[in-house]
Amino acid sequence: GCCRLLCKRSALAQHLVRSLGRSAALRGGRWPWPRWPRLQMLRQLLQPPELEPAVARELLQLPDTGLVALDWLVGPWGAAGGGGGGPSPVLLLIPNAAGKVTEGLLQLGLRALERGFIPVIFNRRGHNGCPLTTPRLQPFGDPGDLREAVTYLRCRHPAAPLLAVSEGSGSGLLLAYLGESGSSSRLAAAACISPVFRGREWFEAGMPWLYEWPLLLHLKRGLSRYVGSLAEAVDTDRLLGSRSLRELEEALFCRTGSHPTSWEAYWERNEPLRDADEAAVPVLCLCSADDPVRGPPARSLPWELFRSSPYFFLLLTPRGGHCGFPRRGAGGCWGHEAVLEYFRAMAEFLRAEERRKGLPRPR
Repeated sequence: GCCRLLCKRSALAQHLVRSLGRSAALRGGRWPWPRWPRLQMLRQLLQPPELEPAVARELLQLPDTGLVALDWLVGPWGAAGGGGGGPSPVLLLIPNAAGKVTEGLLQLGLRALERGFIPVIFNRRGHNGCPLTTPRLQPFGDPGDLREAVTYLRCRHPAAPLLAVSEGSGSGLLLAYLGESGSSSRLAAAACISPVFRGREWFEAGMPWLYEWPLLLHLKRGLSRYVGSLAEAVDTDRLLGSRSLRELEEALFCRTGSHPTSWEAYWERNEPLRDADEAAVPVLCLCSADDPVRGPPARSLPWELFRSSPYFFLLLTPRGGHCGFPRRGAGGCWGHEAVLEYFRAMAEFLRAEERRKGLPRPR
């Protein structure tokens, strides 16, 4: 259709152009509400899941005794063995920074499950019912907890390819992890749907209230369960009285009682692209030019990164909203099909490279 793939020239880039060009996902996609991407965004945030999938939850204890939750999707049919063995690729799903598991993320997980993936949702500390056992939450771009989860998944499925996909502001965590880990990320490929690339600018510019208020209320409702635990570390009155996501972020991570820090210092440690040059895993970033949350493409997309890095690929479409990419008829979101096609093309390319170079398959 009208999609463009922006990237540095390489054999992998040529392979992706051919694969995505043949994909039915990028042909015939129609944006049903071309002038109202904000209404589509609000529908996505507020619409309850049409079919609640069955999940098997695991709580992973971290070195500081904190907990993150891994929800293995086993389908809406109650099928057993969501984390069974075998060579099927494991797909790690990362929700937005507020921990909101949207209808779109669940649809992607179920579609991946139907195609033989093993999907699992990563829930940060205190998010989505995960118990908060320490007076500490995960900062916007701190990949420490995600690294522990990836290490666990690699140990549990040592022979399976490990993939990751993030949604919206949750991409800040995935991008920070890829940059900080470099060639030791243990991932075979990654994808970001409507990512937020510049965290500080995003918080300071403010977001459409149609997006900000539902996420703010979702965060406050979850944090209100842990007011007693957080009281020793943060000003809970300021926290629950926050009127924007920026105020809440400052209350949680800057105006703390034990280790206060400035807004500037916080973002020096948490900008998603601070170590982007070190990333060594192919990353597809699916973005739309009319995204009302990320902001105008001219100032919100890191154009030079896609021109210079052989690992970053920008699939840019004129319309799609924020994490929406809807189409008429069955299927809902053509962006999900594009991401799964990208993962298929990546696996095909890597197998061809192994055969060409005569490399033994990793054990």
